[in-house]
Amino acid sequence: MSIDEITAILRLIEPILMEENSLLEVQAPIKIIGDLHADFDNLMRLFDLIGKVPKEKLLFLGNYVDMGMDGIEVTMMLFCLKIRYRDRIFLLRGNHETPAVNKIYGFYAECDYKYGVGVWWDFQCCFNRLPMACLISQKVLCMHGGLSPELTTLNKIRSIERPNEPISSGLEMDLLWADPTNRGDGWFQSYRGISYLFGKQVVEQACKRLKITLIIRSHMVISDGFEVMTGRRLITVFSASNYAGTVHNSAAVLCVNEKLGVSFYGPIHKVTHQKLTPISFPSHPSQVTLSTTPLTADLDSAIANYDMKIVKRFVKF
Repeated sequence: MSIDEITAILRLIEPILMEENSLLEVQAPIKIIGDLHADFDNLMRLFDLIGKVPKEKLLFLGNYVDMGMDGIEVTMMLFCLKIRYRDRIFLLRGNHETPAVNKIYGFYAECDYKYGVGVWWDFQCCFNRLPMACLISQKVLCMHGGLSPELTTLNKIRSIERPNEPISSGLEMDLLWADPTNRGDGWFQSYRGISYLFGKQVVEQACKRLKITLIIRSHMVISDGFEVMTGRRLITVFSASNYAGTVHNSAAVLCVNEKLGVSFYGPIHKVTHQKLTPISFPSHPSQVTLSTTPLTADLDSAIANYDMKIVKRFVKF
């Protein structure tokens, strides 16, 4: 793409993003994609596997750039699809869609190498306008990072003004940076040095307070692409296989059907052709619909593996 084409697309996407609220509200069914991290070939493999817009409704949880050399291509593809099918594809902001991060972890160098640093600033103008979270069918809350002590109502997210640039602490930073933990029930200092770690009890209280049944987020490299955490009320999904070319992880994509049952594509490996064995949704409704009763968290690895199997492979909506 020429620099003029990139600039034109960035100018077109800005008002479209600003038409949306900081809290997107969409209806299931929908497919949810985690971190992509500047791997365009991986994005194309995912489209081949899960389908494309407008046939499919897709939600991306952020981190389109950094740790790879295709951040521009990945972002341009998603922005073009958003311009063309704005009601079928939804883009959230990740912690790498901030200048303080993507200036260090590769995107700045990529822009400088391919087009010059000026285009990097143009991308930041768009990233500052990306929504922060998404509510699916009023019951499933999605974000890139995690919960916040300031998240007392969903209106707190709705009231986030954009464009903005989170720089220190607060709700916006937590939505981009917070992580779940099994070390306890409360809030803890994050090993990242930014935001918090939050435990099972925090998740249960947030679900009750916000009247939701599930939280879906990304932000963490998961060996199998997804993990059920904190009492089965939270799922982490990561969609970049072989992260940064050094981590031997698989990717996954989550699918939420009209009954809010969750299934998955994965593990997805970094290969040219990916074939998955189809497994139908269980016929018993209680196995398809998410439980509204908090289940006891157990740190035993065998229990954790069982939790993952609760989420069935995706076949079709």
